[in-house]
Amino acid sequence: MSSRTFVLRKEDAKHEWFIVDAQGQRLGLLAARIAQVLVGKHKPTYTPHTDDGDHVVVINADQVELSGAKWQQKVYRRHSGYPGGLREETAQEVRERHPERLIEMAVRGMLAPNKLRAVRLNRLKVYTGAAHPHSGQNPQPLA
Repeated sequence: MSSRTFVLRKEDAKHEWFIVDAQGQRLGLLAARIAQVLVGKHKPTYTPHTDDGDHVVVINADQVELSGAKWQQKVYRRHSGYPGGLREETAQEVRERHPERLIEMAVRGMLAPNKLRAVRLNRLKVYTGAAHPHSGQNPQPLA
């Protein structure tokens, strides 16, 4: 009796659409679940080297929550590459300027840094309000 390991082919991958309401949800738990769906680990056909993830639409990104005093204590850093080019922003400042970036950066940090990360991040759509232009794809609510 010989059993063969299932390997999903790129041509057989089906990308579905899901919608997530971020209102009142914790940022880390939400980002972990979104990253799992973008990678495709929620499917029985998951294959590590094949891109089988789904599209995720996040609405109400400006109403995501952080626990404790993280709005003032959590610091996002970036560097331009030039001397003195370090820029620091607290989570509160990021939320005031670009609230969708909180979710985008959290999900990006939870994806493996490989060649598929950019492809998977392109399937993440984040919006600050309840309106989104993807109703034609009929996104299903993510449990």
